Amino acid sequence: KMSVPDYMQCAEDHQTLLVVVQPIGIVPEESFFRIYKQISAVSQVNVRDSQRVLYIRYRHHYPPENNEWGDFQTHRKVVGLITITECSSAKEWPQTFEKFHLQKEMYGSTLYDSRLFVFGLQGEIAEQPRTDVAFYPSYDECETVEKRIEDFIESLFIVLESKRLDRATDKSGDKIPLLCVPFEKKDFVGLDTDSRHYKKRCQGRMRKHVGDLCLQAGMLQDSLVHYHMAVELLRSVNDFLWLGAALEGLCSASVIYHYPAGTGGKVGSRRAQGGSLSAEAGNRHRPGAQEVLIDPGALTSNGINADTSAEIGRAKNCLSPEDIIEKYKEAISYYGKYKNAGVIELEACVKAVRVLAMQKRSMEASEFLQNAVYINLRQLSEEEKIQRYSILSELYERIGFHRKSAFFKRIAAMQCAAPSIPEPGWRACYKLLLETLPGYSLSLDPQDFSKGTHRGWAAVQMRLLHELVYASRRMGNPALCVRHLSFLLQTMLDFLSDQEKKDVTQSLESYTAKCPGTMEVITLPDGLKLPPVPFTKLPIVK
Repeated sequence: KMSVPDYMQCAEDHQTLLVVVQPIGIVPEESFFRIYKQISAVSQVNVRDSQRVLYIRYRHHYPPENNEWGDFQTHRKVVGLITITECSSAKEWPQTFEKFHLQKEMYGSTLYDSRLFVFGLQGEIAEQPRTDVAFYPSYDECETVEKRIEDFIESLFIVLESKRLDRATDKSGDKIPLLCVPFEKKDFVGLDTDSRHYKKRCQGRMRKHVGDLCLQAGMLQDSLVHYHMAVELLRSVNDFLWLGAALEGLCSASVIYHYPAGTGGKVGSRRAQGGSLSAEAGNRHRPGAQEVLIDPGALTSNGINADTSAEIGRAKNCLSPEDIIEKYKEAISYYGKYKNAGVIELEACVKAVRVLAMQKRSMEASEFLQNAVYINLRQLSEEEKIQRYSILSELYERIGFHRKSAFFKRIAAMQCAAPSIPEPGWRACYKLLLETLPGYSLSLDPQDFSKGTHRGWAAVQMRLLHELVYASRRMGNPALCVRHLSFLLQTMLDFLSDQEKKDVTQSLESYTAKCPGTMEVITLPDGLKLPPVPFTKLPIVK
């Protein structure tokens, strides 16, 4: 069962090839991320003599069980592995190379190609030319890393293209294998493989798969054609899980067509309309053009330029912006029928929300988000909960639901200090709480509170101020406690019960005693400044 959702997923990720970059043995973290940064800079590559562009998604951590869903949606399949290691002597080399092989076996059958980058080894071994291993004397002397990655992507493309051509040509007479997801395997034992129903199911799933491969290979129009055919075939045999995937494929391809700059809200446009990289985008990562020209001609059997079909049927096959959302809804309803597809359903909701945010359709986006909140996954770790609630908060913020966004950010803040965490992160908790204030119409500047006009929900605001007081105390910052308590008295006096007024005053006295001179401006974590609260203005509580 796939159990780790990627909350950052967006529709355009469906066109990417997934490459995992990992250290072998002991590699200092700083050195690893320095090389990782260089590698991941090569994220889009032009295909020679065509309008096609390849997009690469790099990860330094990827759960192997998610990889098992690679036939279902090919962007989940790890097709490239790059390993980074240190090796200082020829004696260590055989063992280092063996570790590289073991690492490859972890992703096993899905890899198209892999590379090993060795730092520190010089001499005879390092001088032998090899395609799968690159030797560098040190982390400072590795100018050719990006060139090597470009060659590596070229080899991934060649494998992708041959798989696409192999599966797209209808070899009549050959039995099409039945692609399946991990939890289905046991259900298909002993099925009648000669029935028309079974054959249609095999054809429909394979069509969908070819659609995925076309999308990854930069052939948007072809992918749309395959997805449409897959939808028809799979609908006719009620193969709902895969029908959902074919519909989502249609959505992804159509989103990529309508929103060439991407829906992920990432900085920098992903591509120019029509697929060819703008000069600026191609050169963004480093001086000197980053256009790696890959020659697809070697592989197209009939020699016809694969892009002549680009204009044909463009309008007919691409979903309209409204249809994209309808098809997402339908796909998600099918995913919802399978408890093992929770991650797929959750990610589809998030992808749809990002598209709706682009379309400025906030109410509908909130319905998808509401659905995402209720999708049950396995027991999540505290870190995963923090991530989940932070992303939900960010998405609510994006569609203009500020209070809802603050609500989830506050849950994330509380999670940072959950009792089950060995070292609660009170600083992180405090920082997240501060970020929720605008969502609850709460400002920390007393100037913003004029008598008679109270904005927002007082009970929640008081609770939040109490939480800030508590977090500041646990951070060991009595000055901050005084600041928030005095603010609470000054702005919320009308809402405090007599009992609480007494409590707040007592706490205020005890914290003030701990920090003489609390009248200066207090600087918070990350350089935020709070104006001082002049005690003279505080009401006298009898």
